[in-house]
Amino acid sequence: MDLSYWELKNWFTNVDYTIVGSGIVGLHAALRLREKFPESKILVLEKGMLPQGASTKNAGFACFGSLSEIIDDLKSHSEEEVVNLVKKRWSGLQLLRKRLGDATIDFKPYGGYELFLKEGESAYFECVGKLAFINEILKPMFKTDVFAKEVDRFGFGGIQEYLIFNPFEAQIDTGNMMQALMKQAVSQNILILNQQTVTSYLDKGNGVEVALGGFSFNTKKILFATNGFANALTNVAVKPARAQVLITEPIENLDIKGTFHLDRGYYYFRNIGDRILLGGGRNLDFDTETTTEFGQTEIVQNRLEQLLKEVILPNQKYEIAHRWSGIMGIGNSKNPIVSQLTENVYCGVRLGGMGVAIGSLIGTELADLV
Repeated sequence: MDLSYWELKNWFTNVDYTIVGSGIVGLHAALRLREKFPESKILVLEKGMLPQGASTKNAGFACFGSLSEIIDDLKSHSEEEVVNLVKKRWSGLQLLRKRLGDATIDFKPYGGYELFLKEGESAYFECVGKLAFINEILKPMFKTDVFAKEVDRFGFGGIQEYLIFNPFEAQIDTGNMMQALMKQAVSQNILILNQQTVTSYLDKGNGVEVALGGFSFNTKKILFATNGFANALTNVAVKPARAQVLITEPIENLDIKGTFHLDRGYYYFRNIGDRILLGGGRNLDFDTETTTEFGQTEIVQNRLEQLLKEVILPNQKYEIAHRWSGIMGIGNSKNPIVSQLTENVYCGVRLGGMGVAIGSLIGTELADLV
């Protein structure tokens, strides 16, 4: 990098806190650090033109887990862990709403629905059978039942008679959310540099030397908020998980409003105005979708199109307008990793596909480690 005296002075000298990643976690960490240390110099480094992982690419679900997903989590986590995860997601959503405001993020409390395919009969009966138990363990948090059976009124095809409804779920505008967070960060004198890839770092005890390719600078502390990309630099137990998404052109007289889940959260769809956004399907080919490469695959896109045609919009005309992908961070546990790695190095990663819900909380917790 051929940097001038001014560039070195204003951006790379006397840096107190460097945050790697400008997504939901990174910007919340930066804003929390600004609250704690009003006079500090805070620098955010972002690899992409926009936040690279999933913060600007997600489906905009303000959710904390569908019934089948919570039941599935209970097979690999204790009841206490699962309840705590839901609590973290719920708290994170309230934090996000409080920071940005419902009008800004276009928060729409339409509720969430889970549907079950005709061939998914065993999963359906398992969920119906455990519905009362899940409501019971969540009642201390929500003070009422979270999940209830409802007859399908949307005209879906090839599904079981009842949907599972959750009145506490909502949808947001992901683009508005991230734009508002970026504006807040800039207004709080937080420096954001895009298209900067951290290639290595060295904790020297009295600070950290950070390398950006051939150029390096010093910072007192460094915080990694790189989620699905975390493993390359931090060696923490995070695997990347690609999510493929498509969106339709506007559909005349679309009667679908809300957020919808299928197959333990592996598929999800919602309306955005009078369009349908549909994503998921990484469970069709876990190996291929465990990647930090963006892109689409035939097996996933074919399944998404099949669900759109046969289940979501049977007997309706629609056209697909656009496709994209995002990279999430997952692991053997759904519990996020918020930890101090060395004296001056910290990380807040492994959001398990729940970044909208817990990102704000994890960013705040990450800053509070400092």
